[in-house]
Amino acid sequence: MIEFHRVSKAYNEVKALDDVSFTVHPGTVTGFLGPNGAGKSTAMRILAGLSRPTSGSATVLGRPYAELERPGFDVGTLLDAGAQHPGRTGREVLVLGAMMLGLPRSRVDEVLESVGLAGREAGRAVRGYSLGMRQRLGIGHALLGRPRVLILDEPANGLDPQGIQWMRGLLRGLADSGCAVLLSSHLLYEVEQVADRIVLIGGGRVLAEGTLAELGRGRSLEQTFLDLTSPI
Repeated sequence: MIEFHRVSKAYNEVKALDDVSFTVHPGTVTGFLGPNGAGKSTAMRILAGLSRPTSGSATVLGRPYAELERPGFDVGTLLDAGAQHPGRTGREVLVLGAMMLGLPRSRVDEVLESVGLAGREAGRAVRGYSLGMRQRLGIGHALLGRPRVLILDEPANGLDPQGIQWMRGLLRGLADSGCAVLLSSHLLYEVEQVADRIVLIGGGRVLAEGTLAELGRGRSLEQTFLDLTSPI
């Protein structure tokens, strides 16, 4: 489970997040939806222990990320697909991750197969990967420890239509197995294809949350999104 409780984050006089509260339950995909600059990445960095909130709390499985005893097995994160050593091969990136978690090399092979980077692609240097391939590698790294919680920031960026279809199936399968998935995006169409619930954020504040049906209220979710995020 993921819980944000009245999280605010200020940089000098600018509030990046303002009293953000919502919950992601096990067995569900929650779409964290908002335009660029809405505060999604700031919230995810706080959740992953990379930034401190000015006030409030963000917890994973009932604890702040820094207090988890085995974070690599509890939480899988992808916050920046470009944060990978360009000189290493895809396999080397995952092998190093597996070594840190004490996992066998066989787990690396399983993950490479599951994210579509097995065989020749695994032996290529990351500098030669497309953005879509880096996204797949980053998702694979997040999945190494078979986590119970998955945090993904804009994972559809750079994926081709086949890759997007693959990602939808992967996330749906993980949620169906009991994983709590938080998926941020500025792309409404992609979120509504896989999410059980949606949290709309704009200007650092949660504007609305609920199921697709609840947010649509008899009209298109797109119109609801536009209404909520348009400047007054």
